[in-house]
Order: sequence, then structure tokens, then C-alpha cells
Amino acid sequence: MNTVADLFSENTGFREGDLLELSMGPHHPSTHGVFRMNVTLDGERVVRLKPVFGYLHRNHEKIAEGNSYLAAMPYTDRLDYLAGMTNNWAYAHAVEKLCGVEVPVRAEYLRVILAELTRIQNHACLCGFLVQDLGASGTPLMYAFREREKVLDLFEAISGSRMMGNFQRFGGCREDAKPEWLAAVAKLVAEFPSFLDEFEELLAGNEIILSRTQGIGVMKADQAVNAGVTGPVLRSTGVAHDLRKVDRYGVYSRFEFSVPVGAHGDTYDRYMVRLLECRESLKILAQALKDIPDGPVLDPKAKQKGLRPKAGEAYGRIEGPKGEIGFYLISDGGPNPYRFRIRPPSLINLTLLEDICLGQTLADAVAVLGSIDIVLGEVDR
Repeated sequence: MNTVADLFSENTGFREGDLLELSMGPHHPSTHGVFRMNVTLDGERVVRLKPVFGYLHRNHEKIAEGNSYLAAMPYTDRLDYLAGMTNNWAYAHAVEKLCGVEVPVRAEYLRVILAELTRIQNHACLCGFLVQDLGASGTPLMYAFREREKVLDLFEAISGSRMMGNFQRFGGCREDAKPEWLAAVAKLVAEFPSFLDEFEELLAGNEIILSRTQGIGVMKADQAVNAGVTGPVLRSTGVAHDLRKVDRYGVYSRFEFSVPVGAHGDTYDRYMVRLLECRESLKILAQALKDIPDGPVLDPKAKQKGLRPKAGEAYGRIEGPKGEIGFYLISDGGPNPYRFRIRPPSLINLTLLEDICLGQTLADAVAVLGSIDIVLGEVDR
């Protein structure tokens, strides 16, 4: 079905005047950025939904092909303003594979700490925004933002910036963590469970939230796998796929943690999986803080400026908060990438939006979109 006229011509039973076409966005409070949903409604039921995006296209990939490898690093912060640290890491990982660069063990631990802090602030914000989408304005989102601010304080202290850290380098990290910074992280790790307890007690069993999310926007496991969906959205369908376990990149093989999965693939499971993942991230953080070794955080032999990798190609991927974030690079031996491509989880996870919204009410479609967790800077690039 491509147009409303098709709905009439395909013997669907709809008559002229039965359906309403509604363009939501690109500036709409429920679409989480400059994103548009062209929705066709039969009463309140969605019979067609076409995502429209591209309003934030910044030519990121082509710009990277015209600049040095290092110059592309700050752009990766801007893919997803909630996940700059993990985006940095995924790009550095790709360049390190391309060049055969080793990363010092302390830097690997520091990357894990920053990545898990990124995950818990991303998931906390998602849960706050999702409840906001359900109509609970104010309090839950402000609770989530309160916790996010604590993580951003830590990012600012170590990188100089709250969101655009530009912190990772090829072969390690730009700066080392001071003991007082690590102590501040340990304090957050000790206090964060009380926030999760409070959030769960307030919301997880709430009758309205249960009725608005359980059985709504169901995604099947085979649907998700066939579409390439990753991250919490995939795991909510029951598929325990997590690159921290599958690839065991960095030093993740040293930590004990579980991969929470859902049973139904609905909006509620996508919400709960993220809360449970926060608890697993805290376990990883506690272990990393306990075991982080002394040593350098940057390989002194790793070249940053004037880098000219040998001709070849590499794909580096990590488990970002929203799923698999990957960078594919081709080098022709020159000072800038011959090809620079990004595998963004927000875009891939968005591809099933229409499938899981058909038959739902318009109000439910807003909640379903919120549970996917997209950032348009990453969708459009």
C-alpha cells in the first residue's frame, strides 16, 4: 500500500471518507526530533504508517571521507547526543582494526566504564521519555533527568564536555581518570540502585502503564532478526544477542553479567529490558572499578595526526545503548578514509515501525515509537 487511494482500490472495504490522513511532524512533541509519521487512520486505528526522515541529514559520511581519520572523531559524538562516548569507541575500534593498533588494558577498562555510564543514562532517559509519551507528564522524566545530570557531570569532569566529549583516540583514551573521578563513579554506582528501585516501584506495576504497554506494538523475534534489529529492542523479543557477549570486545570477557530478555516483544518488555540492563551495567561498573589496573591509557606508538593506514578495510562494532553501532572503513593508503560508512542502530530499529503499529490506536503508535528509542542525528547522519 503506497497511498490512501491504494487502500480504496485494493478491495479493503474502505470507502471514500472512511480514512483520515494525518501528518505528524517533523516538529511534533511525540516524534522525538525532526521526524514525521504519515499516518492513515480508520477511526483511531492505524491502517498505514510511513516514516519520513532526512531533515537532519548533515552529509556526515562524505565529510569524513574528505578529512583525516582523527578529524572524523568529533562528528561521531553528534550522531547520538546521548551516546557520544560509545560512538567514539565504535569508530576508534574500527580504525584500530584497520591499523592493527593495540589498546592498553587500563584504557580498555576506562572505555568500559564510560560505555556503561552511557548506557544507564541513555536507558534512564528513554524510560522517562516513554512514560511522558504515555501521558505521565513531568515527574518520571525529571527523575530520569536528575540521574542523567550526575552522569553528565562525570563526563564533563573527564572530557571537558557534558555530551560532545571527543574523548577516544586510536589506541586508547585522550586523558587518564584521576582517583577522585573513579571515586565519584563508585559513589554513583552505589546510589543508582535506589533510583531504579524508586522508578520501578512508582511505574512498573502501574495499572495505566500496564494497560497502555502490554500487548501493544508486539515485535516477533523472527521479524526482528530478519530486519537486523539489535539492542534492547531485539532482546525484548527473547533473543539474547549482545555484542558484549558475542564479540567479547575490549575486556568484557572479564566481567560477570547477564543479558536480560523479554518474553513478548511488546512496549512493556522494551521498557523493562532497559531497566534490567541498567542493573547489569551497575554490576559491570562495580567490577571494572575494582579491577582497573594502573598503566597508560594511550599506546604511545599509535599515530593520531597524519595517520595513513595500509590499503585495506575493517568493520568495527560495539554494543551501544540502542544496539549495534558500527563503522565500516576502506583505506587506499591515503590520509583520509576512501570509504566511511556507519551502521546506526536507530535507523535499522526504526524499519519495523509500521509493522508493529498497524492495528494499534494513534496514541499507542506514539508510545511504540518512544519504546524504539531513536535519535534523529543517527537516523539521518
